[in-house]
Amino acid sequence: MKQPNIVFILIDDMGWKDLNCYGSSFYETPNIDRLAREGMRFTDAYAACPVCSPTRASILTGKYPATVGITDWIDAHGHLHPARGKLVDVPYLKHLPDKEHSLARALQDGGYQTWHVGKWHLGCDGHLPEDHGFDVNIGGAHQGSPGSGGYFSPWTIPPLENADVPAGTYLTDYLTDQTLELLHQRDDRPFFLNLCYYSVHTPIQAKAEKIAKYEAKAKAMGLDQLQTFAEGELFPCQHKQGQRIKRRLVQSDPVYAAMIESLDENLGRLFDQLDTLGKGEDTVVFFTSDNGGLATSEGSPTCNAPLAEGKGWMYEGGTREPLMVRWSGRIAGGSTCPTPVTSPDFYPTILELAGLEPIPTQHCDGTSIASLLHGAESIEREAIFWHYPHYGNQGGTPGSSVRSGDYKLIEFFEDGRLELYNLREDIGETKNLATSKPETTAQLHRLLREWRERVEAKIPEPNPKWKN
Repeated sequence: MKQPNIVFILIDDMGWKDLNCYGSSFYETPNIDRLAREGMRFTDAYAACPVCSPTRASILTGKYPATVGITDWIDAHGHLHPARGKLVDVPYLKHLPDKEHSLARALQDGGYQTWHVGKWHLGCDGHLPEDHGFDVNIGGAHQGSPGSGGYFSPWTIPPLENADVPAGTYLTDYLTDQTLELLHQRDDRPFFLNLCYYSVHTPIQAKAEKIAKYEAKAKAMGLDQLQTFAEGELFPCQHKQGQRIKRRLVQSDPVYAAMIESLDENLGRLFDQLDTLGKGEDTVVFFTSDNGGLATSEGSPTCNAPLAEGKGWMYEGGTREPLMVRWSGRIAGGSTCPTPVTSPDFYPTILELAGLEPIPTQHCDGTSIASLLHGAESIEREAIFWHYPHYGNQGGTPGSSVRSGDYKLIEFFEDGRLELYNLREDIGETKNLATSKPETTAQLHRLLREWRERVEAKIPEPNPKWKN
């Protein structure tokens, strides 16, 4: 079998409903929607964590964040960790361990040329993409956002600080330019492109003409007449003491919409170039996000409704993601898959699609979903798990959760509270069934406890200095 090229597109902070094909009526994403028309769209796909670095580690290792040891976004300078509320955050690794045989290295071993473009956020010098199996690294550094320099050049991202570009160049455009150049310079081997845009992470910045377009659109749709935010409870962690959670109720931010349109246009450029080079049919394209949309803090630029909450929370808005996979002639166009899948699954899936032998000791938490892509209705797996023993900057509190079938159980560590939801009937997690369904609650809680013991998950300790 001829090995396919692999393009893995990972968006930063894109919510489950931030695309037209997932239900947005305000954002415009015609190019990304092509993937749904030409491939398979997953309705119940998940990131392994409600924040970025742990999910990114899970993709490259085939392991849950608790197994790897990276359970929160990597605060390289230790400014915000450990966070403290009623509990004290657990310690975690600040880089992808050298012992991990990354997906890039596995594909490199299998004859692939490997390229990383964009956000890394899995360690500093000595732990960058080139240290984990990537032949090329463009724009990958320790930081998790464009930082103080923002999206318009000159940038403050270390590898791009001296980029020879006109002032005011938009970062998303530049990363795509560099990607297209890699495609032109490729050799005859198959390629693995790990394309990790910084969009749509804060700072929320976009081109003026696109912002104006969405300001007019919001007005024409009457969105400017709707209540935009609801002020909620106080943040539970001490570093945001006195601040209240601000939940966005509607998708209407014109700057965020403009960022998404620029992202979509650039992906259209990539898809067109693959076709022009005659590589469209030889390439498997994955599209997903690292965590849920930012809906409760830091400007709250998007809304994930009907999902509850967003980035940094244990609810569906924090972890349910858009996922589409296209491989012309191999995956049925316009197909939909409702089977729950999670980000550690990508590693064994990509190896199988590439015709390479599995490495079960490495991708020990992932399950190949290749059979689903070829039309199977299910895979053999009892449950999928999450463990986030930290306070989210967005208001979420430490907890673990498990999904088995239609049911999801969350255990919150501050008070030991259990919440059980039937996601098929209650996607918004509005009806806690923990009391009315004690047997299901006990079964899922047992699965969750046993899993935490197996992976030696760390549990946060009480804060002796906490005052109500």
